Amino acid sequence: MPKVLYVVHNHPAVMPGGAETYALELYGAMRDSGRYDPLLLARTGPPVSRSGRVHEGTLLEPVGGDPNQYFFHTDIEDYDWFLSTSRNKDVYTKFYRDFLAAYRPEVVHFQHTLFLGYDILRETRRTLPDSAIVYTLHEYVPICHNNGQMFRTTGERCLGASPRRCHECFPAIPPQEFFLRERFIKSHLGVVDRFLSPSRFLAQRYVDWGIDPARITVEENGRPPLAAVPDRGPDRNEEQDAGRPNRARIGYFGQFTAFKGADVLMKAMKLLAERRMAGPPILDAVHPTLRLHGANIEHQPEEFQALFRSLLDTAGDDITLMGRYRPDELPALMRAVDWVVVPSIWWENAPLVIQEAFAHGRPVICSDIGGMAEKVTDGVDGLHFRAGDAHSLADTIERAVGTPGLWERLRAGIGEVHPLGRHVTNLADLYDDLVAAHAGRPGAPSARHKTARRSAHVG
Repeated sequence: MPKVLYVVHNHPAVMPGGAETYALELYGAMRDSGRYDPLLLARTGPPVSRSGRVHEGTLLEPVGGDPNQYFFHTDIEDYDWFLSTSRNKDVYTKFYRDFLAAYRPEVVHFQHTLFLGYDILRETRRTLPDSAIVYTLHEYVPICHNNGQMFRTTGERCLGASPRRCHECFPAIPPQEFFLRERFIKSHLGVVDRFLSPSRFLAQRYVDWGIDPARITVEENGRPPLAAVPDRGPDRNEEQDAGRPNRARIGYFGQFTAFKGADVLMKAMKLLAERRMAGPPILDAVHPTLRLHGANIEHQPEEFQALFRSLLDTAGDDITLMGRYRPDELPALMRAVDWVVVPSIWWENAPLVIQEAFAHGRPVICSDIGGMAEKVTDGVDGLHFRAGDAHSLADTIERAVGTPGLWERLRAGIGEVHPLGRHVTNLADLYDDLVAAHAGRPGAPSARHKTARRSAHVG
């Protein structure tokens, strides 16, 4: 059976996140499919590792009892954030090269190169010249030096990078350096056979940056089947007219970062509380409550941590910090809320939480930009609000919880979430085509797959 190696920047057992969770789920589903024998290589090391130090001796270590999952220990002190490369070249030319030589996968599918560096792409091509290289674009790190958010340091969202514009965000770095950064990264990305983008919005950003649209396929991330959890039904507010139900339980699921907008959501909840206090009673005394599910606030800048805790301290009973959760807990957590809010202030790509909410029959309230607006249709399966605007979000929450029948109508509008089994089939077919092309065989896709792939390309 041919082998596929999945490379990711973190393992969800150590650092939970959307790309990490998806990579592990894909690994398991591909193994179960019998199409390819998968390996998973997940970078770890300080400051996000269990040991708190660089692994001694070899940099590779099995994950638990699975012989096909490996931790790849690297030292963040050796990582060049500007060029996204490791200064310790042994990472590539010794440890990673030996790993590739030992397993010789026919396909190497990168889910992320953060903390590993783009050199790992070149080393893959050098060591395995006949193997196919696939790269899933989860965000905009190659394009944007500002944490890959395409968010300017002056506070505005950005749709396109250039040496001059990037220099405006980082005045200490000359435009010439940004020009060289772009050339360096694009030279390594040049060895990739096919890029995958879970959203058309993100794909278009890379096309605008200069990636040939024929090399990008839009393929939404698949989700595993979920066991249906019975809906416990709406709350009944004692202050309402007798027996009239409402859907006022709000849920946030995700990491607590400045770009994810949890602070915008908490500010909106504070505005709603102030409106109730000021009277007259709004929405027949409907009282929205918020549950915050997430983690990693301790890894954020101190200024954001202080703001987050200040908003939480003044929220009273309106907001409950639920904290970290395991994937197997998600059905019950989704059952306890009516609406899922995705308030990110950056473009996003294809947030995993939107698929999770839809899979559990929960309409989504989201920012009206980027991959969020692409995945949630306003008035059909969720509601949009103006990104970064707490007043707009407060108004939208009022409308959501105060409009009789709206929740039921939006829930009925939720379509099928892309099944992981179908996603695995699509990827395995793509792998077959790329492997055949590298082997020098005709390997032309069937007419059905050729048509599907052509329609999925950008441009």
